[in-house]
Amino acid sequence: MILLFINMLMSLNLSISNFDLDKTGEFQKGAFVSNSDTLNYQILLPIGFDSKKKYPLVLFLHGSGERGYDNEAQLTHGGDLFTQKSNLVDFPCIALFPQCPPNEMWTNRKKEQGANGPIFSFDVERPLPKSSQLVNQLVDTLSKANYVDASRLYIMGISMGGMGTLEQLYRYPDKYAAAVVICGGHDKTLANKYAQTPIWFFHGGVDDVVPPYLSKDIYDIVKKSNRKSKYTLYRNDNHNSWDSALAEPKLLKRIFKYKSK
Repeated sequence: MILLFINMLMSLNLSISNFDLDKTGEFQKGAFVSNSDTLNYQILLPIGFDSKKKYPLVLFLHGSGERGYDNEAQLTHGGDLFTQKSNLVDFPCIALFPQCPPNEMWTNRKKEQGANGPIFSFDVERPLPKSSQLVNQLVDTLSKANYVDASRLYIMGISMGGMGTLEQLYRYPDKYAAAVVICGGHDKTLANKYAQTPIWFFHGGVDDVVPPYLSKDIYDIVKKSNRKSKYTLYRNDNHNSWDSALAEPKLLKRIFKYKSK
């Protein structure tokens, strides 16, 4: 059974290392290879995985502090959400945590220090950074598998990953059924492109790394055409608002109810 599953994944252009069906409900390391490029990731399959069933797929984009080549740090924030016993039972899914290398970001963003705090800009005219291109290819590959429900693809991200989430929504507006953006932001003038996607925004009220307005401004735009989006501000949280957001008891329940058309 294990070899059969590995061969099936290999036929989908996936290179899996140390993958074991006896460890469903746990994260396992993998590597996605496209031409000469490699993207490290960790993947979790639901307990009792059955290749004849269809499961939601959740992509989680980490922040800048978890970049590297160890293929472990990306689970620092968010990994526990999917290995909680209650969530394993109530929300069976495939969770995908890719890792961005140290010299890249999920977006082509620039950060400058202004008089009132940091100023971010995003160059969407340039192609996505290589790692983000590989992430998109990996999701496309997995979404074609019989065991993935292509109408229930979800994307989540914190900080740099929150920015990456919004850029993925901008570039592929019909791909994801719902999204979660934690202490992220992007160019608000692009928000109408993905306004139809339900997004739950989270931010800390005293965030001095990514100012709260960067996500609030986008929410104010998308909510005009999509009442399914939501904004939660933790007034006393700084940049680590992911601690509060990932502890929200209805987080997965809320996003998993959505399906793309």
